Amino acid sequence: MTRATSHVEHLPSGRPVVVEESHGLPLVAFAVAFETGSYFDPVGKEGLFRFVGRMLRRGTKTLDAKALEAAIDRLGAELTVEVSHANMTLHGQVIRRNLEPFVKLVGDVLAEPAFAPDELERLRKKALAELVEARDNDRTLAQNAFRSAMFDGHSYGRRSHARTLSAITADDVRETYRANALRENVSFGFAGDIDVATARTIAAGWLERLPSAPTLPSFADLRDPEGPRGRSLVIVDKPERTQTQILVGALGTSAHDEDHVPLMVGTAVFGGTFTSRLMREVRSKRGWSYGASARLNVERARHAFTMWTFPAATDAGKCLALELGLLEKLVTGGVSAKEVAFVKRYLVRSHAFEIDTPQKRMHQALDTHLLGLPADYHTGYVPKVLATSQEAVNAALARRIHTKDLGIVVVGTAKEIRDDLEKAIPDLARVSVVPFDAD
Repeated sequence: MTRATSHVEHLPSGRPVVVEESHGLPLVAFAVAFETGSYFDPVGKEGLFRFVGRMLRRGTKTLDAKALEAAIDRLGAELTVEVSHANMTLHGQVIRRNLEPFVKLVGDVLAEPAFAPDELERLRKKALAELVEARDNDRTLAQNAFRSAMFDGHSYGRRSHARTLSAITADDVRETYRANALRENVSFGFAGDIDVATARTIAAGWLERLPSAPTLPSFADLRDPEGPRGRSLVIVDKPERTQTQILVGALGTSAHDEDHVPLMVGTAVFGGTFTSRLMREVRSKRGWSYGASARLNVERARHAFTMWTFPAATDAGKCLALELGLLEKLVTGGVSAKEVAFVKRYLVRSHAFEIDTPQKRMHQALDTHLLGLPADYHTGYVPKVLATSQEAVNAALARRIHTKDLGIVVVGTAKEIRDDLEKAIPDLARVSVVPFDAD
């Protein structure tokens, strides 16, 4: 297997080009990423940036949506668009011998999107149908409610609804793309069977076709969320549920915090492995939930520490009480030196799966730039994990996780689980019950 080499180049304009060469397979993957995203959705038009991203795949000035799909298929290529809170990114992959025509096609998608009104209406119907379909997915319902509960009043907590999707116009899509997909905020990534010179040439060609603007979208006003105050419980009421989804969260860290990595290690001790405390107590000893995990999220601003289980409705109250007790014990009692040593070995060894393909390494390099992460966030991961001590982990847990300020969301049948849930949460400040089909 050819060992990959990585490069971070810059075009004369200063825009970065990440290249991960790997010539073992005749495939080229790329990403065209703009520093913009749903953070900039206007109030009342949440979902606009996702519309913009999806409309990019629905035709150019010379190819309608079906013709564009056919052209991509003929090249044996893939082209997707992903929109997050802070980024809008085109992802592509193509066999090496078809790279040149695919580059031309992607250039047309970037520079000459059709944004046809009839396609917008088809997309709107599809997006509205997807909102209805999402009601069938209890985990999605839990995640949506959790974002609102954790980040009330912050851009992390905003999401699209039928009324906001219905308010989006073709002019909104066209003007938003024109004002946000710019030469000044784009980054490029290439991975696979491509050399640095070719990557630079392709990136420069795409850059030349993008518009320029005197004013760029800026995250200068993005602030850390305040997080929940007190312990609040939201029950997403869905009839005839024999199983529940439980999400519990507190405010976590920023990637720039000195104790970010120690808190990440502590989170892994708690719920990051198959033998973690949470998994052992909830699944192995009691069999209340097939899975039980905890994670620390990373975004541009401070995000959440979360734990997730999905017990039977009859076990929901007991499971939640156990989880809260385990979390309290973690924060006040800390972790042992043996636990820290075990998790550090796990994190270091499993890191291989985070960088085992050129595409993964390319995206790590891009994310460092797009999310404003510390320059060595990914490249210095292993040394930082190895340098983390038990004392640092326990200090981070005690400092960062406020167990009296928790957002708790449970999807289930309220009349059957509410009493048990309320009894399971000491110092419960607020309870709300929302219908699962309220949106």
